[in-house]
Amino acid sequence: MKGKLAEPIWALGAMSGTSLDGVDAALVRTDGVTISEFGASGYRAYSIDEQVVLRAALGKWPGDDLDAAADVVLRAHIAALKGFDADVVGFHGQTLAHEPRGRGTHQLGDGAALAEALARTVVWDFRSNDVELGGEGAPLAPFFHWACAKWIGAEAPLAFLNLGGVGNLTWVDPLSRAPEEEGALLAFDTGPANAPINDLLMERRGLSFDQDGALASQGEVVDGALELFLEEGYFRKMPPKSLDRNDFSLMLDLVRELGDADAAATMTAMAAASVMQGMEHCPVPPERVLVTGGGRRNPVMMAMLESALDCPVLPVETVGLDGDMLEAQAFAYLAVRVLRGLPTSAPGTTGVRAPVGGGQISRV
Repeated sequence: MKGKLAEPIWALGAMSGTSLDGVDAALVRTDGVTISEFGASGYRAYSIDEQVVLRAALGKWPGDDLDAAADVVLRAHIAALKGFDADVVGFHGQTLAHEPRGRGTHQLGDGAALAEALARTVVWDFRSNDVELGGEGAPLAPFFHWACAKWIGAEAPLAFLNLGGVGNLTWVDPLSRAPEEEGALLAFDTGPANAPINDLLMERRGLSFDQDGALASQGEVVDGALELFLEEGYFRKMPPKSLDRNDFSLMLDLVRELGDADAAATMTAMAAASVMQGMEHCPVPPERVLVTGGGRRNPVMMAMLESALDCPVLPVETVGLDGDMLEAQAFAYLAVRVLRGLPTSAPGTTGVRAPVGGGQISRV
């Protein structure tokens, strides 16, 4: 493996996000700096029963009873990844708790067991080093966003907006020479995105998410609840900054008395308003915002963003990227950086004191 690292290799990334919908898997051919080629991808959905197990594990830490959740994570990742051929696997695991200024960060998943099951080298536990050195441990996709900006030939600052369970924004200077270079990137979690909406739908209707924003489109935004939401101190905190999935549990409380449609509309507006607040931190206004994650499929949320921002708001597919797989691709890319001893985060992305590499490597 080491002899080949100066050349691009095929890496397989896996991502199971805080939306708890399933495991994304995607191949990227890269040398850990530039993207040479995108390969095949796949998806393994969590069943409703598996989602129930994972939801019950949210907020738990190592030492808690996590056997059932760990089994779900391992089995789902084996199923998602076993049909691919790659030199290395980047395994993010399932985030259960994130408390960078407290107990740290916890991604459930045994990379060594996965390496044995797949008979592949696995890079995992990407976040711990960053947190131990004073960083937020998140977001970690920005270095890959930098590579994507290079791949699409961007010439002016732009932003990548991931609307997953939590929203996060990456501002990129595509003319910078390396992602760890000062001023190349600014990244942070904007606020809650799909996770609390998904929780609302599960609680009230037994559904995993608001497909196509159908329920939100039938409701009205309740301004009072939105204004109370925007009083949360997180929005006044300077980036880099990050969130746990459940940091904004007050969202559900603010819509508790609302009907289903109005609650969905109001929570969708809250997610969009979080992004609008976050845009104020960009060093210079981005030329465009490229949206990835499940939120880009919600026409209600996209319309709210388009009406509020002073630049085009576009799904990443408009520049030839795959918004369903971008995070899985990111961990494929980061796995190669770890193998090469390159940084995976920097002061501008997580607030870590200096550029740092993360990840454990389990070889077979």
